[in-house]
Amino acid sequence: MKPSRLLLAWLGALLVANLILGSLDAWGLVLPEGLHSVAWGMLLALLLLGALDAWRVHRQPSPRLQRQVPGSLPLGRWSEVRLDISHDFDRPLTLQVFDHVPNGLGFDALPQAIDLQPGQDSQLGYRLRPLRRGHFHWERIEVLLPSPLGLWLQRRFIAVSDNTRVYPDFARLYGARLLAVDNLLSQLGVRQRPRRGQGLEFNQLREFREGDALRQIDWKATARQRMPITREYQDERDQQIIFLLDCGRRMRSQDGELAHFDHALNACLLLSYVALRQGDAVGLSTFASEQQRHLAPVKGAAQLNVLLNAVYDLDSSQAPADYAAAAERLLARQKRRALVVLVTNLRDEDDDQLLGAVRRIGRQHRVLVASLREEVLDELRQAPVQTWQQALGYCGTIDYLNARAQLHERLGAHGIPVLDARPQELGAQLVTRYLSWKKAGTL
Repeated sequence: MKPSRLLLAWLGALLVANLILGSLDAWGLVLPEGLHSVAWGMLLALLLLGALDAWRVHRQPSPRLQRQVPGSLPLGRWSEVRLDISHDFDRPLTLQVFDHVPNGLGFDALPQAIDLQPGQDSQLGYRLRPLRRGHFHWERIEVLLPSPLGLWLQRRFIAVSDNTRVYPDFARLYGARLLAVDNLLSQLGVRQRPRRGQGLEFNQLREFREGDALRQIDWKATARQRMPITREYQDERDQQIIFLLDCGRRMRSQDGELAHFDHALNACLLLSYVALRQGDAVGLSTFASEQQRHLAPVKGAAQLNVLLNAVYDLDSSQAPADYAAAAERLLARQKRRALVVLVTNLRDEDDDQLLGAVRRIGRQHRVLVASLREEVLDELRQAPVQTWQQALGYCGTIDYLNARAQLHERLGAHGIPVLDARPQELGAQLVTRYLSWKKAGTL
């Protein structure tokens, strides 16, 4: 409990009054009799009122609060939280409220003051912005309750327990459910290459149309129908994609508000969404993390929810990436041929171990190495050089990029495709490569 501004103002006024009276006495001025007694009497009355008011505020019941928080929140997006307040106060009062938000969640518009009226429930809201993924728990709400005379403010902690989960930013994916896949991909900057030939799986028979190739004609159906009938094909379905996700220390680099690991998760979820819509199965395997996680490839829209629940609390670690061990675990678990997307951040020190691991995977699966490139490398390479410090930075950047490019070329020489992308562009480039391979029948 702490004194209110009203109590402090009264104490200050009485203190000033007594100082003035004492100064006048020291100067030998004659004051009316009883003036000192009045001043001390007012101070004593204030102390008695303060004690009575403190006793009364202790007897007041606490307001009842309920927190309305979404059960799941997207990373980096603002969401609304509502506090419902009910009470039994028989007089109007102003309540100050502060919600104890868990670490890792940014907030706005706290603390707040709200006017409560007798017999009326009230509400207040504030905004919440998750700064990292995971599970978060609320325990209590703090209120400052004014005393009946307004001389004191009592701090009370009201236990209000709630939980929420922070997922990768999947709102964009779920918001596009009613859109055609092609429209979604074009909005995200995905380019689909012109189709060469036809798909690999038979879809249906239909009437011959202008532009159809003669090799598409089904001559038996044409003879039966006595009109040209062609075969229509579609992209091959029921294929498998599995993400081999690096959770080690190299994924902790920060570009903007998100780490490389978060950008990688968003890219994997985007490609998962597109692949599941195309009828393929999607799975996930992690390495260099404290908790190894593996999801076997499964088809169906429900698999996206399974992926989200599997990675929402996943975080990068300080451990180095062991590509050989990751390849061993993947080959032991994944027997059927699949497209394995290795998502990592290649460095100039990666060479023999990485090459040996992806070559082993490549004997049984189709492999794509997706490497994230730090944004600062492009900025340093394009920045003007005017001082010797800038020249050193530029030369170091070029040397690092050249070593990295040599590693990419060595992987390419062994038939391992490499996708080198900035974190913000990784998702669109992954989908572009996936669709181009799928239409060409090379998955």
